[in-house]
Amino acid sequence: MRPPSFVLLLVVLLPISLPASVASPLSTVAISRASNTTVVCAVVRSRTNDEYELSCTSLPMGLERTYTSGNISSSAIAGGEGFLCFLRLSTNVSTMVWWGFYQESDYYGSSRDYKRVYRGPPLADLSAGDSRVCGIHAGGRPICWRWNQLVFPEGVKLSDIAVGGDFVCGLLRGSMEIRCFGNDTGVVGHEPTGSYRMIAAGSRHACAVSRDGKLVCWGAGAPAMGATPSEISSLALGENKTCALGSQGRVTCWGERSSLPCGHNDTQFLAIQAKGSAICGILMVDYSLFCWGSDVFDHNPVVYANVLPGTCVQISSCRCGVLEGSGTLCDRGSAVCRLCEPEKISNPTASPAPSSPPPPPSTNRAGTSHKRRTAFVVIGSVGLAIGIAASFCFCLLHFGRCNGRVHDSGGMHSAAAGALPQGIASALARPHGSESAHTPIEWRFSSLVGRGCSPMLEEFPLSVLLAATDNFAEYHKIGSGSFGSVYRATLDDGRVVAIKRAETSASTSKSPAGAAAAAAENKRHDKESAFLAELALLSRVNHKNLVSLLGYCKQGAERVLVYEFMTNGTLHDQLHKLPGASLASWSARLRVALDAARGLEYLHTYAVPPIIHRDIKSSNILLDDTWTAKVSDFGLSLMNPVDEEQGPVRTAGTVGYMDPEYYRLQHLTAKSDVYSFGVVLLELLTGCKVIRRYDDSSTPMNIVEFAVPHIVAHDIHRVLDPNLPPPLPSEIEAVTYVGYLAIDCVSPEGRERPTMTEVVNGLERAAAACDAPATSLDRSTTVRSI
Repeated sequence: MRPPSFVLLLVVLLPISLPASVASPLSTVAISRASNTTVVCAVVRSRTNDEYELSCTSLPMGLERTYTSGNISSSAIAGGEGFLCFLRLSTNVSTMVWWGFYQESDYYGSSRDYKRVYRGPPLADLSAGDSRVCGIHAGGRPICWRWNQLVFPEGVKLSDIAVGGDFVCGLLRGSMEIRCFGNDTGVVGHEPTGSYRMIAAGSRHACAVSRDGKLVCWGAGAPAMGATPSEISSLALGENKTCALGSQGRVTCWGERSSLPCGHNDTQFLAIQAKGSAICGILMVDYSLFCWGSDVFDHNPVVYANVLPGTCVQISSCRCGVLEGSGTLCDRGSAVCRLCEPEKISNPTASPAPSSPPPPPSTNRAGTSHKRRTAFVVIGSVGLAIGIAASFCFCLLHFGRCNGRVHDSGGMHSAAAGALPQGIASALARPHGSESAHTPIEWRFSSLVGRGCSPMLEEFPLSVLLAATDNFAEYHKIGSGSFGSVYRATLDDGRVVAIKRAETSASTSKSPAGAAAAAAENKRHDKESAFLAELALLSRVNHKNLVSLLGYCKQGAERVLVYEFMTNGTLHDQLHKLPGASLASWSARLRVALDAARGLEYLHTYAVPPIIHRDIKSSNILLDDTWTAKVSDFGLSLMNPVDEEQGPVRTAGTVGYMDPEYYRLQHLTAKSDVYSFGVVLLELLTGCKVIRRYDDSSTPMNIVEFAVPHIVAHDIHRVLDPNLPPPLPSEIEAVTYVGYLAIDCVSPEGRERPTMTEVVNGLERAAAACDAPATSLDRSTTVRSI
């Protein structure tokens, strides 16, 4: 039996040797060339609805053409010299069409040469070279189009395929050895030996990653390479260029003009593609498409702002789980598959490795025994040292936390912090101990911006913001948030924005002495933390029902965030301050509720790590010019595992919306947000403020105390907003259903409340019933019955 120290040593060392990830074979981004024009195509979100469509942009002209054909999220594309292939997937059949690009008014990307080239069994892989495209049937049989002279040997089955200029390479199913076919003698016949887990092709060279993570390239176009990433998740090859995407999302490239632009070396990507001189990648932070490697991208490297990060497939087919957040991008039941670790990929056709021969008989048993004892002592000593160090660290952390302080805006759970980029984790994690409890905001902000924020956030000069707000004049002020005042402004380029300025306070030397000084310092520190929390969270999330952060300013003592301006203000103002507003119909109010619920569901379910907002209320739900609702103000939010109670946290939130269980026990879960959202639902139904004096009450009463008894007694009509017309017969069932859903959300015990996914499902049914009166809603479909 091995000693405990040896087991501990194995536990410490094993994570170091884990293999890298394996890339997905289908892509939603393609690059094509036509004469002197580069055409970048992607599956992007439509500007007019929630569906995805195929869009192609020709560069350097910057002309864009969109191909609309219903929702195409379950699709893949591949491009080459003057063509684009579009593959639509379904359960039993795949269909692929071929577009030939031609010049029309100096624009490449039209579809005069449009032809369906395939309809048959589903394809598991698709790759395009300079002039050809190939794929793999689900059974492993390769197939190519417009390459009549290429014939694969009988019985060849591939698990991965890559097409170059005049060759195609693949990994043999089972042995995972490389085989290449075609006329490029610099590649074909020079395949490296061994077993590999991925392969890619450029115009005149190919590269593969071995099972132990080594990158090997061959062919006339292979550039000289330096150090390679230790773990590679995917490859992209162009003309004399090679790029590797590391498991942490960072890209390393070799070849002329292949390096990322200055300042983007630490940018994280989800996927990369290359063709010719162009290289493009989908940014991890916001799914925008960022391109480089050619002069056409110098002035505007972001070709598309919102790209589908991968092909949507049935969740059941994702062997290694789904990409976090992709469930909201795909049709129900579908998602983008997460990249697999190699050891998680089953290969039933692979032959077992031959067993090692037994060792020869020893001729020196005493020497062998002595060596074993020596090895045992060395390993045991190392293990013991590691065990002592681990115990010391545990004690240090444990007692440090016992003496630490938790502030209103909360610290991040250790597991959540570990999932963040290093800059964000270090900037937001609360230091413990009296000396480090108030880390200067300058250091924390610099760490966050320098290492963790989206590279697409704009850094605004303070002079621009001062000019736009007339030195933050009072008449520009439109409200306040968790850490400062909010101003409406118009920038020089015509953009109307909302500017949130962090409140600055005088130095501690000018503050009152004693307890008052400590209280002022704590308040200042909490506002600084709220500012950092909002910057960290909004630079990482991307959803149509969350307010968008455009940029920031960090000049001198000023800390400013710049957001998209929401034309129709807050839901609170629309309900309580603007009579005759556009929310004067029940269907409009249900749509607002559904929008806000979807934003909150994204935070709880799809954000990584999950986010608890902690201050959901009608004044933190904003409405844009199309009356789409978006959740805002993340200054009190916590990154935390959803539905796992953490240690006591000082309560934060707004009276009337705050979960009584959270307030009483100081244990925070995602169900606390659900309670607050239930209060917002009651606000939408009744039109009443959260706390007010009602006709039959001599003292102010909470909306929950007022409305819930009537809804339980099936008298919802007594609490409906009198400023709206009574619900039509086609609406009353939907409105009543939402009333039942609201009282489920405000259940006294968190475990009885629905999840936000269940709330979204319920509101979708109610909205559908409101628009289609034939739909019947069963009370039993809410979480609990009355």
